[in-house]
Amino acid sequence: MRTMPSILLAAALLALPASGLAAVRTQDEGGPPTMSTARAPAPERVVFRSLDDAQTELVAYLYTPANVEGPAPAVVLMHGRAGAYSSLADGVYDVTTLTMRHRYWAQYWADRGYYALVVDSFGPRGYPGGFGRGSYGDRPDAVNEVTVRPLDAYGALRYLRTLPGVDDDRIGLMGWSNGGSAALATMADDKPGDMSRRGFRAGLAMYPACGLHNRFGRTGYSTYAPVRVFMGTDDEEVSHDRCRDLIGTARARGNDVTFTSYRGASHSFDDPGRRRQSVAANARATADVREQAAIFFTEALAPRQP
Repeated sequence: MRTMPSILLAAALLALPASGLAAVRTQDEGGPPTMSTARAPAPERVVFRSLDDAQTELVAYLYTPANVEGPAPAVVLMHGRAGAYSSLADGVYDVTTLTMRHRYWAQYWADRGYYALVVDSFGPRGYPGGFGRGSYGDRPDAVNEVTVRPLDAYGALRYLRTLPGVDDDRIGLMGWSNGGSAALATMADDKPGDMSRRGFRAGLAMYPACGLHNRFGRTGYSTYAPVRVFMGTDDEEVSHDRCRDLIGTARARGNDVTFTSYRGASHSFDDPGRRRQSVAANARATADVREQAAIFFTEALAPRQP
């Protein structure tokens, strides 16, 4: 298993000046985007390097916001254990076979003026179809959500900061299930340097598994930026109470973190498909989390005060 020093090294790399990467933008440079009448382009397949030891070349799908001119915020999207693609992909792994949930949320953010980057962590490592339920103990270290996938998130962050249309100081992170666990590990305050300036501005974790390989058992979990966690009480894959306790303890220690619990909602409650949304508790939770997520990123990714 890879160890946390790899993440520390990656964080240190992020602290180094990069070619074409401006220092943190001021409010004047990164103010509210100007609206235009341009039509949103189709999602674009892009590649960039993870910050893992192998410098894995990752595949991702970039959704560009419509009707925006000037520096815009961005969101990195991290898939769950089933991977980025639909179970009906039938060997075709591209933007056309992204899951309904990933397509929905990427477009959701793009429609609100954000660049949205759906990162495929599994396909480039030989597992495009992801992993089945109950396979946790059999998954390879190459896709570990605590020691490896955060390095993918930071690779995505570095990539977005090379794009001229992205405000490099207003980038958030969102993940589901295994990707939600990766988001929690990514946002953990265990990295050198001022990550509140060089890292993600905020993180959203949807129904993550909160064991996190016992990484924070001794020190306790803390974050370098605001984090919000959303989970249903009837989650059938991961422990609702374990996450509630992890985030509750972090909040008690002064971290800007919250845990929102949806009574009766299941794992993957926000999947827009008919099967999940036919459950009333899931539909209610989905409507609320969409609103809460939009409010959170509007506030957390706002231009900094000078």
